[in-house]
Amino acid sequence: MDHYLLALWNSTPSGEVKVKLLAERLDLSTKQTRRKLNQWQDEGWLSFQSGKGRGIYSKLIWNRDVESAYEQQFIAHLERYSIEQVSKLLLYQWSTETKQRLMTRFQSKFGFHQEGQDTLIIPRFYPFITYHPLKAADVHSANLIANLYNRVIALKDDNTVIPELAHSWEVEDHRLTLYLRKDVSFHDGSILKAEDVVKTFMRMKQDKIYAELWKPITKIFSPAPLIVELEFPYGCTYVLPLLSMISASIYKESANGLVIGTGSFYLEEDTDERTVLHAFKHYYGERPLLDTVEFIQVLREFGNVYYGAHESREVGTFEVESDSGFGVVVMNAFRQSDIARKEVRDYIHMLIDKNRSQISMIDSRISANTDGCLIGYSGSYTVPEIPKPILSNPLKMKYVGYSKDTSFWLKNILDEAGIPLELEEVSFHDALYHAHLQKADLFIHGEIFEMNQSFSYFSFLKNTISPLYKLTRSDQLLQKLLQNYDFIPFENWMEQHLIIEDYLIKNSLCIPLYYSKRQIPFSINLMNVKIKHFGYVDLSKLWMKPNREA
Repeated sequence: MDHYLLALWNSTPSGEVKVKLLAERLDLSTKQTRRKLNQWQDEGWLSFQSGKGRGIYSKLIWNRDVESAYEQQFIAHLERYSIEQVSKLLLYQWSTETKQRLMTRFQSKFGFHQEGQDTLIIPRFYPFITYHPLKAADVHSANLIANLYNRVIALKDDNTVIPELAHSWEVEDHRLTLYLRKDVSFHDGSILKAEDVVKTFMRMKQDKIYAELWKPITKIFSPAPLIVELEFPYGCTYVLPLLSMISASIYKESANGLVIGTGSFYLEEDTDERTVLHAFKHYYGERPLLDTVEFIQVLREFGNVYYGAHESREVGTFEVESDSGFGVVVMNAFRQSDIARKEVRDYIHMLIDKNRSQISMIDSRISANTDGCLIGYSGSYTVPEIPKPILSNPLKMKYVGYSKDTSFWLKNILDEAGIPLELEEVSFHDALYHAHLQKADLFIHGEIFEMNQSFSYFSFLKNTISPLYKLTRSDQLLQKLLQNYDFIPFENWMEQHLIIEDYLIKNSLCIPLYYSKRQIPFSINLMNVKIKHFGYVDLSKLWMKPNREA
């Protein structure tokens, strides 16, 4: 199957043509296009007569219906090959009606049965960026990592600390002692040692993203087998929450550079087409009831449904609502531009407040946030009417792919109010690691908290890839407010969070914009669906009703 031929069929009817225009449509050179036309003529798809002389058109006559023939080939491929191979064919330039039919056929065959195994098939719209705990700055990768690795302890949303790789611990004013479980196996069969934990913590402490969070901890060592100690001479009220972060997952690196964990699943395969997790039979905890989880790369139009591999697509589903974070408008007051003036920020804030209720019209999954980032704690507020300020230059706004629609929505609001704004798109990677958003006057940022809201908000303020990091470093009052966390017990942090949030809102530095939720369909045969890190389902707890007909 040649995607160039299908593209030509759906863009060019029989009749007079210019080879140069055909080449532009196919994004080929004229020489390549002529070669293709001759090939397709030899294969019987079309007849082509080249025009002779300047201004004389060539003539193309279609002999066969390319799309109908390719549709039959697609169906044959679906029966013969794996779904990740066939999914590539959906990227061809099909007509709308044919593509819808093929999507339906593709979904009906989604998954393949492996005798004696419970396999969960999940559509994957984007490849995973990384499976390294320290490099996972996106929630998609962090969800994968949560299933491949363990931390020494975990922190629940109610501030309860529960054991993982450490079965016990002792917290003193200046020291934390961790007692590790015995005979915990890594995925390569080696046994977890205290040195593995020390190395993991040292790497995180030295990582530029997390170094600020680890500053209070001055010494990490193992005084005896299966014991790890952390020392913090000036105190560290959040040492346990720090070790509960997904990025603090314990891992070891093999001689060939592989990153190996102890989690309930191990990574069996990771390609552009699919990612496969397999249950780790020697897992120290409760073995997953699913044998395999497969993430298959599909088009964005494909429905995000969690099915078992042996199930018919006629099986019913139920929906689970999951928090998918919140969006804020960040204004970079430290820049040498009009955005440094509070009256400019306040005027934009006023425009946002006036129009925020309309934001769900952009995307039904988001709703206006008139309160703040701390669900259940932030209070509503009002913005007074103020006169329009005079700007010396257009403001600069940057956006990444996920914020495109909301960014253009905000641009339209500012345009109508006479606030000139220049938009520029940057990649997610550049925005995250190269601080491109900090080079703009304002931008929209989406955030999803890991699990515990209180510690996640603290990390949102402090880590070096936070959209607020440059702001908190340049604002002296914010610096003082952040230093107070060193003396406030973790369980009392919420009051300090609200003081900082109030300051950010009143100074039009970080403006609440929307809440985001998603409805995830699951097969009715999937049991024990529980939402865990970053609003994703806990794969280790799922189980599937047996297929009675097998």
